[in-house]
Amino acid sequence: MVPTVPTDKPLLLIPVENQVRELDPKLLLAVVAARRGFSSVIGSRREMEMRIDSFPRSIYLSKSMTVRSLLFFWVAAKFGHDLITWDEEALVHLPPETYFSRRLHPSAMRYITHLFAWGEENAELWRRYPHLPAGVPIHVTGNPRSDMLRPELHGYYADEIAGIRKEFGDFILVNTNFNHVNAFGADMNLFKPVKRPGQRPRFGRAARGMSRAYAEGLRDHKLALFEDFKRLMPELEQRFPGYTIVVRPHPTEGHDAYHEIAARCTRVRVTNQGNVVPWLLTAKALVHNGCTTGVEAFVLGVPAVSYRATVNDVYDNGFYRLPNALSHQCFSPAELAATLERILKGALGRPEGDERLRLVRHHLAEMDGDRLACERMVDVLERIAADQTDPISNARVHRADRWLARHGLQLLRQIKSHLPGSHNRPEFQRHRYPGLPLDEVRARIARLQRLLGETTPIAVEPITATIYRLRVA
Repeated sequence: MVPTVPTDKPLLLIPVENQVRELDPKLLLAVVAARRGFSSVIGSRREMEMRIDSFPRSIYLSKSMTVRSLLFFWVAAKFGHDLITWDEEALVHLPPETYFSRRLHPSAMRYITHLFAWGEENAELWRRYPHLPAGVPIHVTGNPRSDMLRPELHGYYADEIAGIRKEFGDFILVNTNFNHVNAFGADMNLFKPVKRPGQRPRFGRAARGMSRAYAEGLRDHKLALFEDFKRLMPELEQRFPGYTIVVRPHPTEGHDAYHEIAARCTRVRVTNQGNVVPWLLTAKALVHNGCTTGVEAFVLGVPAVSYRATVNDVYDNGFYRLPNALSHQCFSPAELAATLERILKGALGRPEGDERLRLVRHHLAEMDGDRLACERMVDVLERIAADQTDPISNARVHRADRWLARHGLQLLRQIKSHLPGSHNRPEFQRHRYPGLPLDEVRARIARLQRLLGETTPIAVEPITATIYRLRVA
C-alpha cells in the first residue's frame, strides 16, 4: 500500500554551491523532508537564485549570510520566501572577530528567521555576534554533511568505494586546502597578482572581512605550507612504493600545480571526483593540514595526520585547531614517514582520548544519537510551515516590484559574470557545479531511501539542467 502523505507543506528550496561537497547531504535532507510531506527543489545555487521569483512562497535554506547574500535575500523576501540559514564554513572557522566580519553581515542577517548550527560551539559563536538580530532562534541540529558520516549511511557509497579500490588500489590520501593562495582564479586568492614589481598587492576575494595584517600573515603561512606539501608528494611516493598517493584539492583550488607534480611522478594521482567520504573510507591514511577532512576522518575512524612542517600558532590554533587536534601531528618529513609506517602496518589507528571525544561532541550535535541531523532540521521546518498562515498575494508583491527585482538581479549577475575573480564566471560555476544526469539524481535518491527504509514515493523532475524538483507523489 502506498502511504498517504500530506501535500499542504511549503516548498523547500535547497541550493547547492559545491556539488561534490554538498549535493549528497542535501539530497538526504530532501528525502527525510519528503517523509513529512515536503516537496523540494534542489540544485545549482546560482540558477536557483536567478529563478527565485518563479517559485511559490517557499522556505529557502541558505548556506551563508555574507554581504554577497544581501541582494538575493532582499529579492527573496520581496516574494515572501522564508530564509533559514546555516553556515557551511562554521565547523572549522576563523577567530570570532574575523569570522564575524567575513561570514556574517548585519543587514543580510535581518532577513533570517531561523539559524541551524552544526553544534553547540557554532551556536556559542553566533551568540557572541554583536549584530545578531533579537529573537532569531538558533537550533543546534547538526548538519546534513555530518549525517553522511554515520555508519548506517556508509552503504550509500558502496559502488564508489568499489570503483575507487579497483582504480587506485592501496593509497594514501593527501587533502589540500590552499584555496587562499592557489585558487581556481588568481583574483580569488587572498591577494590579487601585482602588475609590476614592488607594487602593493590589493585584496583578493578570499581576504574579504580580514584585516590586512591578518590576511598577509595567513598568505605567508599558507604559501609556506603549500611549498611543504608540493615537496611532500613525490617524497611520499618514494618512501611508500606499495601505495598510490592520491591528491584531492579543495573544491575551489586550482589543480595545475598538482598535475605538474603528478606528471613527474609515477604513482601520484590528482582527482576531485565525488564526495570525500568514500575516499576517506577507502584510504589507508589521510594527510592534511587544518582541513575539515581531518574532522570527517576522525568521525569515520580513519587515521589522519596533520603535517605541520611550518608552524604559526596564530593560524594553527586560531583557525585550524579542531582538525589538527583530531589528528596525529607531525612536524617534519621524518616524523610523518614514521607515523605513516605505523598506520600502514596497523599499529596505529585514529587518535583517541576523552578530550578529543568531548571536542567533537561540542562541535557536532548528537553524532551518536538515534536521530539524524536532517530529522532535527525537519522538526523545525514543520513548526515554521505551521506558522506560514499568510500566503503571498499580488497585493503584497506588485507586478512592478517583481519586474524590478528579477531584472535587476539578472543584470547584476550578468555584469559580475564578466568581472575577474567573480564566483559567477561560467567556467568557475561549471568547475564548482558540473551537474548530474537526471537518472543519476534519481538513483541517488533511491539509494538513500533504501538505506533509510523509506517508502515515500518521490517523483523527480528537471526544472533546468542543474535544478531538480523532488515532488511527493
